[in-house]
Order: sequence, then structure tokens, then C-alpha cells
Amino acid sequence: MSDSLKIRSYRREYSVDFVDEYLPALKKQVRQRDVVIIDKNIFDLYPDIAEVAQEVCHRVIKPIEEAKSFHALHPIIDNLLEGGITKTDRIIAIGGGIIQDIAAFISSILFRGIEWVFFPTNLLSQADSCIGSKTSINFGAYKNQLGGFYPPHKIVIATAFLSTLPEREILSGLGEMMHYFCVSGEGDFAWAKNRLAVAVQEKKGFDELIRRSLSIKKALIEIDEFDEGPRNVFNYGHSFAHALESVTNYAVPHGIAVCFGMDLANFISVKLGLIPNELRNEIQRSLVPVWEKTELDLHNLDPFFTALKRDKKNEGTNIKVILTKSLGKMFKTTLVLDDPMKELIRKYFADKQWEKAIWMSWEN
Repeated sequence: MSDSLKIRSYRREYSVDFVDEYLPALKKQVRQRDVVIIDKNIFDLYPDIAEVAQEVCHRVIKPIEEAKSFHALHPIIDNLLEGGITKTDRIIAIGGGIIQDIAAFISSILFRGIEWVFFPTNLLSQADSCIGSKTSINFGAYKNQLGGFYPPHKIVIATAFLSTLPEREILSGLGEMMHYFCVSGEGDFAWAKNRLAVAVQEKKGFDELIRRSLSIKKALIEIDEFDEGPRNVFNYGHSFAHALESVTNYAVPHGIAVCFGMDLANFISVKLGLIPNELRNEIQRSLVPVWEKTELDLHNLDPFFTALKRDKKNEGTNIKVILTKSLGKMFKTTLVLDDPMKELIRKYFADKQWEKAIWMSWEN
């Protein structure tokens, strides 16, 4: 396989470089006047990376949702300006999605745009968020409501970072990838479902999964970078996932929440007569390795419905979600959140619909 993937963007063409060793690649990228924004976990776990970061201006950030709030970014920007950053200097981001959002957003607004380079260090950012140009930060209680489109100038992927990831972060990345394989169609779904189980059990095979996931995403973002049409299908499962993350205070990692969100979207699709229950069951079983260790017990769903209404993809008072007519046939539609629909969603959570797939997996 190629060691580099080229992504066409409205701003520029940028590359995703796959490397075996992260340290030489990092040393090659960091220049004297660069600013390194680094995940605290990476800073603590990798002394060799910390040493490189400490040679230049750097900021160590704990990767929590509060860190990418509008309020939290003020002292970072203030520190950069006081330190004398200029339009020709760059930001080097080392970390996962939160670090990516912080670096991308700041890079996009400083001097109307400066260069930034991204070293994604968790599976979700390597297989998904690193490409696509989106930048998002939180405003108060509203998640990802501020942002734009500002791609990095280069992305460097080293799967060696995955060796120190907690299992839930691995599962989160795999869950996010599965939504791409479902959206892509029967071929990619069949290709991925067995590989996902192996990746969970044996902690290998990540490289080919990452490359395929990025290739699927690349095909649509290059024709719809601003998420105005065809790219909308990538929101499959995400409206429900974001609401679930919100009501659990992010106790459920994003990619795992996406799997629950896909299953809920499929459950609704079955009830609306869009897909047979057999297809929903088949997709469900493929998600078992991702969610089987996650406990989900929601009783009061009013906060869930409130969070769902706040989703940034909504238009006016309409709730926009992605439902499906088959693998590879997802579509954007309006969900009328009336009493019958709320009761249907309540039934999904009350019956713990996803547990059926776990039981079937154990029986097999």
C-alpha cells in the first residue's frame, strides 16, 4: 500500500503520511518557531516526544471536553500572542480529537489562518477526524456549536501510539469506523465485520482498517467538503450519539455512542418499514465487540430529547437524522419528535434492545 494518502481541499491539497516510527517524523516536522500543542497523556507517556516539545514553545493540555470550550481557549491564544507567534509560524498538534479541535480552531482564526500539522494519537482521530477539515469547539453547555472548515497542512499517522491506548478508546475508534463501512455498502461491511472482531481480540489489523476508513471518507469529502449534500450520510448514528454523550456526561466514548446511535437509527428504520428486522440484527451483531462491555441504563429520557433538539444539524425546529433503506443507502430525513416517536425511543432504551445482539453472540 501507498505510504501517503492525498486529500483535495478547498484550501489546499494535504497529505496523510503513514510512518512506522513517530519520533523521526516528529523531529523532521518541528521547527524552531513552531508551537506544539500536546495531549497531557502523550506528554506523560512518551518522554521522547516530551523532550522534542520542550525544545520549542509548547502547551500541554488535559484532553477533556472543558478544554475545548470557548472560554478555555482564551488563555491559550493570549499565551501564543504574548509569546510572539506570527503568521509564518506553525502549530504542531499531538493528540486526539480534542487537541485536534483546539489546534485547528486556533490556527483558523489566528491572523486569518496559519499552518498546522497534526499527529493523531488515538484510533478515532487516525481513522476518522484527522481528515475532513471540520473544526469544532464547545460553547457553554452546547457541544461543537462553534467552528468552521480548516484542514491541516499535513497529517502523520503512526499506529505505534495505539499500543498505549485504553481498551475503551480502541473500541471507540473501531465503532466510528464501522459507521463508514455500513455507509459504504455491503462489500465494505462484509470486509470489515470480521476484521473488527479480530482487532478487538488480538489488537492487530489496525493499519488496513484505518486506510480503508479514510479512503471511504476521502471519496465524499472531496466532493462535499462543507457537508451540504452527499457527505451528510456520514452523520449516520451521530445525532443520537451526541445526545447520548451529553446525557451520560461523556461517560460513553464517542465511537461507542455512535454504535448505539446507528442501532437506534436502524430500530426506527425498521419501525418505519424502511429495512427488514433481519438486516438490523445483522448490523447489530457486528457491533457487539464494540459495545458489549458498556453498561447503558437510561430511565428519564427528557434530557436526551432536549439534547437531540440542540443538535447542530437541525434546521429550525426540525430534527435532522440519518436513517437507512439498506447498507450503503443511508439518507437524511426529518424526524418529528412527537409523542409516538418519543415513546418508540423510550421503548428502545427501556428494553435495552442492543442486549439481544449480545445474547445472540454468546449463544453462537
